[in-house]
Amino acid sequence: MPSAAQKHELESNKLAKRLRRNAGRAIEDFNMIEHGDRVMVCLSGGKDSYTLLDVLLSLRRSAPVDFEIVAVNLDQKQPGFPAHVLPDYLRDLGIPFHVIDEDTYSIVERVVPRGKTMCGLCSRLRRGILYRFAREHGMTKIALGHHRDDIIETLFLNMFFGGKLKAMPPKLRSDDGAHIVIRPLAYCKEEDIAEYADQRAFPIIPCNLCGSQENLQRKQIKAMLREWDKHHPGRLETIFSALQTVSPSHLADRSLFDFRSLGNGRDNGSGRAVKGWLIPSDDELA
Repeated sequence: MPSAAQKHELESNKLAKRLRRNAGRAIEDFNMIEHGDRVMVCLSGGKDSYTLLDVLLSLRRSAPVDFEIVAVNLDQKQPGFPAHVLPDYLRDLGIPFHVIDEDTYSIVERVVPRGKTMCGLCSRLRRGILYRFAREHGMTKIALGHHRDDIIETLFLNMFFGGKLKAMPPKLRSDDGAHIVIRPLAYCKEEDIAEYADQRAFPIIPCNLCGSQENLQRKQIKAMLREWDKHHPGRLETIFSALQTVSPSHLADRSLFDFRSLGNGRDNGSGRAVKGWLIPSDDELA
């Protein structure tokens, strides 16, 4: 019979392999990393970005292509931010890294009314700075630590509060067309990442130093999904699978599917817009 320590080590190894396997599958499915890429891994000091860096370093050892990893942290000058933690950690790893010093905290504090969440503006400022750094330093891919649960949460946030059927893609081109953003943890569960971060004892830096609270809408979605997962195991997997199995002809977006051209086979000019179907006003009916 294996001892408790042996069982723990076995489970730890299984978890690490599962994360590497899922990340490797996402990278392959979406062609995230190619030969000669300079991959900029954005480190916030949270569990997700630490896991992302750790998994990518592990995968690189046996990857079918050669690529470079550069860790980048943005020090936004939040009060109490432990500026030494990430540099010390990265020096111990022996990998190239950069720390960008930009006082976005003062900007956000000045612009956002007191008591309102700072996360939206903070995120936009951070994204702009990281994009600029990537362009100036020849980074070909920008890797973010978003995972499967983030993607599902974003789907429901956009549906419930934005009126859009839109999630968070594993790979995208930035709005200005200059950058490719990748999310290698797209197939990984948040609970696996949290457990892995605990096992690896990453020096976590909390994202509440600015005093801002997590977006209330996202908190509501998180709570809803947590409740679903508790009472209906497997539901989140089904939802994520739905994101990968889309039928445009069974939605209602006319830009994705040509509903106008659907006809009964007769040559009756189908496909051309026929005007006059608006409901008449009360005055017109009188």
